[in-house]
Formats: sequence, C-alpha cells, structure tokens
Amino acid sequence: MSFRNLILKLKFKYIIAVTAITCIVYVLGLFTHLLEEDFYLKFTYPYNVNIEKLLYQLHNNESVETTPINVYNYKFLSNCRQKCTNDHKNQIKLVYIVKSSLDNFKHRNAIRQTWGYERRFSDVQIRTVFILGIGNNADLQSKINNEYLKYRDIVQINFEDSYFNNTIKTMMGFKWVINFCYNSNFYMFVDDDYYISTRNILRFIRNPTNYPQYLTNNELDDFELPSDVRLYAGYVFFSSPHRHLFSKWYVSLHEYPYHLWPPYVTAGAYILTRKALFDMYHGSFYTKHFRFDDIYLGLIAKKVAIEPFHCEHFHFYKQTYTDGNYKFTIASHGYESPSELLKVWNRQKSIGNA
Repeated sequence: MSFRNLILKLKFKYIIAVTAITCIVYVLGLFTHLLEEDFYLKFTYPYNVNIEKLLYQLHNNESVETTPINVYNYKFLSNCRQKCTNDHKNQIKLVYIVKSSLDNFKHRNAIRQTWGYERRFSDVQIRTVFILGIGNNADLQSKINNEYLKYRDIVQINFEDSYFNNTIKTMMGFKWVINFCYNSNFYMFVDDDYYISTRNILRFIRNPTNYPQYLTNNELDDFELPSDVRLYAGYVFFSSPHRHLFSKWYVSLHEYPYHLWPPYVTAGAYILTRKALFDMYHGSFYTKHFRFDDIYLGLIAKKVAIEPFHCEHFHFYKQTYTDGNYKFTIASHGYESPSELLKVWNRQKSIGNA
C-alpha cells in the first residue's frame, strides 16, 4: 500500500470515528446540556403575569381581565356528584383521587377492599373515586359502565386515556374537586399500583413537619394543621430534564430551556390541602400545559409560590416489605399485583399500621 493510500485510509477512519462520537454525543444530549439556560438566574414559564392578583380575583369570584392560556374543557361522562354533598356540616377529612387505567378492574377492586375503603375509621369521613379517560374498545367501556353502576365511584372524562395525557387526567381531577367535592380538608392523588396506609396519612396530615417523630417519642400531640396552610407533600425531586433523544422523557430546549426542573413531587402519590389545590388549579389557567404531570404541578407550584414538602415515607419505588419497614410508610409504589396489595395491607392492618 502506497503512503498516499495509507494516509487516505487513516483520514477515512478518523472521519468515521469523529462522526460516530459526534452522533453519540448528540443522541445523549450532551451538546444540548451545554446550551441550557441557568434555572436559578433566568427561570420564567408562560404566562408571565401577576399570578397573586389573579388568584385573589378568582377565589373571590371577581372579574378577571387576563384571559387564561390554559383551560381543560373536557366533559365529565360520570361525575360521582353524590360522593360529596359539599355540606360543611358533614366535613370530609380526606378524599382519595385514584388515577386508574381503563382495564385495571382488579386493581380498583383491591383498593376498594383495602386503603380505599371509605368506612375504614368510623369517626373520619373519607371518600374514594377513580379517575379514568376513555378508549376505543366498546366491550371494555361496557364493563366500566357496569362497574360504575355497581360502585358509583368512577369519574370518567372524555379524553384519551394514555400515558402522555396524565396531566389532563390530573387537572380534570382538580376540576372535579372544584366542581363536586370542595368540602374536604385534604386530597390525595395516587396511582392505582400503590400501597397506601390511611392510618399513617391521618397521622401525617395532623403534623407533617414532625412525622413520625411525635409518634416514636410518645408525645401527646395537640397540634392540628391550620386550614389555610398550602401543603403540597410527597417525595420531592430535584432533577434535570432528559435530553437523551430516545428517552421516553426527552424534552427539547424549545419545550423547556433550563438546566433544572423546579422542585416537584413524584406524581404517583401526593397530598394537597384544599387551599393548595385551589391555588394550583387556578394557577394552571396561566401556566402553559406540560405533558408530564409531576413536572407540570411543579411548574404551577413554582408560579404560585408553594414549596413542595418532602417526606421520605412516600416511596416512589417499591419499599422492601417487612412488618417493621411499613410501620410509618405512607405510600409505596410497585404493587402491580392486586393480590400482593391485599396480602400486605391486611397484614399491616392486623398489626395496627394501615
């Protein structure tokens, strides 16, 4: 091989190598990260407006001159109006709003028998509803209709039930509260593959900042969370956007240009006070839609100045089961098996933790 041909061959290999590395760097989003803007210095998110003034006007039914940029105008096909009478003489303590998939009948039945059972405590008013979208399977819809007639706990809305519509499902859950169930102190949004301890939720919402210390110290706790507190609580994340082109959670710079997300609570399980829910719902009118529901709620919380409250006893992963591990557990993800949920919850109930 001549020296010239050898040089050409080496150049070709070099070009191939550089091209391959460039493609890998591009696909992994490393170039994109270099172009991100600083969240702490430059963060804004549409719509830029005096949100505090608008919230005051909306809460007091005053006329609002600023037109909303985001309204979730979907239709309630079933609304479970009877669940909450909105009668303040019968104050509800806690409402479970379960985000469920259309065909998860066994999951819903397991929840009805365990943590979603409304008469779990005779002295505490609890309500449970399941939020569903719609599909294109007539037989499946017929089964859902029959389920609704039997249990009267299905809130169904006419949007396509899919992963990337979870923000719509969440915000229509907020809208359901505003329209049909605004007389509860607390609302818990939760996915249908979670273990939940109602007993520990009631302990937590009594004194979030000292849970579970006030229990382990055997203190007589007279504290009660004030009704005007804006609590948005769960497992809080501080993370960066995915720039990997083939990631399920890929986000472009055009969609979100900053190097960090606002702090947000994982969407699988979180608790809101009535005040926080109302402020975040009205804040959504002036917050551009985002396809990931946990990120969207974090964006709204940032705009309406609610700081997410972190509690390590909300497990976004599956908490390894032992009797002791679940003593103070509020929520644990990963219960795809309804029979496992029944087994674990009944065991925890028997030892006084559920």
